[in-house]
Amino acid sequence: MRVIGLTGGIGSGKSTVSERLVAKGAVLIDADAIVKEMQQPGEIVYSDIVSRFGNEVVDTDGSLLRSAIANIVFNDKGALRDLNQLVHPPVNKEIRRRIRNEVGTDNLVVLDIPLLIEGLLEGGPPRYIVSGILVVDTPVDVAAQRLVAYRGFSEDDARARMNSQVPREKRLELADFVIRNDGEPSLLDEQIPGVLTWASQLIETPATPEP
Repeated sequence: MRVIGLTGGIGSGKSTVSERLVAKGAVLIDADAIVKEMQQPGEIVYSDIVSRFGNEVVDTDGSLLRSAIANIVFNDKGALRDLNQLVHPPVNKEIRRRIRNEVGTDNLVVLDIPLLIEGLLEGGPPRYIVSGILVVDTPVDVAAQRLVAYRGFSEDDARARMNSQVPREKRLELADFVIRNDGEPSLLDEQIPGVLTWASQLIETPATPEP
């Protein structure tokens, strides 16, 4: 088993890269998807979030309004800290459980964590959870255009969201391998074999203990 951490700024195209790797046989552990699973009605994370932020973050069908939560925490560091304390521990535990399920296999495990670099800079999750870090790098202007065109952001909101993340240069500094995603899909496809070759040469990832 070899686990690589996949990350990149908002609008970088991480999901596209993970799809390409899964198509080549990789096993995907998507942190954001796990968060969504744990935020479903009836789950403990859902209950904790509603208790903390109130019914204004609940949609008419009972699901969480992620956009409302984002609007609350975007400019409120205390609220963001509270949200992270509610979400990160159970999600981290589930990520580690899924990684342990792959122990003893020859699988390439792609751990997609949007804020992997931020987590490393803040002291966790520990670097040993992955054997290498793959960064999807996209110029700021290209990422902003994608957010406006495909995700309905305004130009100002797109750039504000990008500015709230660690600088592009910091991600590149901590990357073990960089894939450029600033052009046509065919240019991205051409880089996938290089990613697989790099990943195959990494040391095997040990099973991570429960947090």
